[in-house]
Amino acid sequence: MARTQKPDAKLAALKESGTTNPHAHDVRDPAFSQSDFFDPRDLVQVRYEMLRRVRTEGQSIAQTTSNFGVSRPTFYKAQSDFKHAGLVGLLPTKRGPRGAHKITAEVLRYIEDLRANDPDREAQTLTEDIAAHFGLAVHRRTVERALARSKKKRP
Repeated sequence: MARTQKPDAKLAALKESGTTNPHAHDVRDPAFSQSDFFDPRDLVQVRYEMLRRVRTEGQSIAQTTSNFGVSRPTFYKAQSDFKHAGLVGLLPTKRGPRGAHKITAEVLRYIEDLRANDPDREAQTLTEDIAAHFGLAVHRRTVERALARSKKKRP
């Protein structure tokens, strides 16, 4: 009879919080392989310990980045983030724009008004209308995405 493996509660919590180290297999630091306390899957713990090794133990950055499986730029970014924000700075953040920044609520209302009068109006024509009305250059695909998002929000 096959034995079912017990779910790993810590790994589930790390995944849920978005703090799972995607490169856990690259961590070769002895503390992470010889101790139950240190977990290479915990991104914040890995980053903090990496910074601590350099700052308090005086390890070289080259040796530390090699042991922790990160690049030097990654180390310097973690160091800067920690300096400016403490432990919170070591939490991963979403990269890139934080949502639509050209299609504001006002522009979206304008698009929806145009579509209400002419439901077959194409996205390319809408981009030209937006440029003429707002002086704003947007891509056809940006308009299509905005329309798709607004359809999802409607009941």
